[in-house]
Amino acid sequence: MALDGSGLIYKYTLFIFNLIFALVGFAFLGIGLWLRFSDDTRGIFEIEALNSSVFVTAVTVLIALGSVMLIVVAFGYYGTCNEKRSALQVFSFLLFILAVAEVAVGVVGYSNKDEVGRKIVEFYSSMYDLYVTGGGTDQVFGVILTFIHNRLHCCGVTGVPLVELVKHTCPEPDGFFEHVKMDSCPEAILSVSYTIGELVMGIFFGTAALLIIALVCAIILLKRTKRDQQSSGTV
Repeated sequence: MALDGSGLIYKYTLFIFNLIFALVGFAFLGIGLWLRFSDDTRGIFEIEALNSSVFVTAVTVLIALGSVMLIVVAFGYYGTCNEKRSALQVFSFLLFILAVAEVAVGVVGYSNKDEVGRKIVEFYSSMYDLYVTGGGTDQVFGVILTFIHNRLHCCGVTGVPLVELVKHTCPEPDGFFEHVKMDSCPEAILSVSYTIGELVMGIFFGTAALLIIALVCAIILLKRTKRDQQSSGTV
């Protein structure tokens, strides 16, 4: 039996939420896949010494989270558009699990932002050491270091272009002073990690809030479909 009145409102509200979740899921999955297969970063995944690094872990989480969100969206669209209670029940359960996971990741990530920053510095230092000990001939490390240096506008572990061992991977100095001293990358990474920690927590908490609102709508829609089915004499 087709829904009417407030039931239709919840149905179309869920439809909008599913659209938002689909966009978020595609964004997470797209960013994760880009970082995994981009010419600038895919070499990281081919180096055994870096397979357990925080960067690899973060990319894996992005890909997994994006994929799960798209699976949730598939159940949501099917259950909402066709008013299928079994699909809506699975959708509600997945929404609950995903909301709890989003809150947990946000809290853990923010409360451990200092540790995460140190792990990222360790990841950078490992690449730096591998590149320097290899005589600066590894093109993969060279491309990755150049990518990091240009994005953060920093120069190696010292920040002093005149003595820096990877000077050729550093960006062009801005102004006279930076010819003498630029930001060192460990300092730049730690500085950025604090800002990113707050941003990531806000993104995860905001997504969790949307998931909870969608969960409430899904539960109400489940009750409405059950009532309408009972009033029409269907199971």
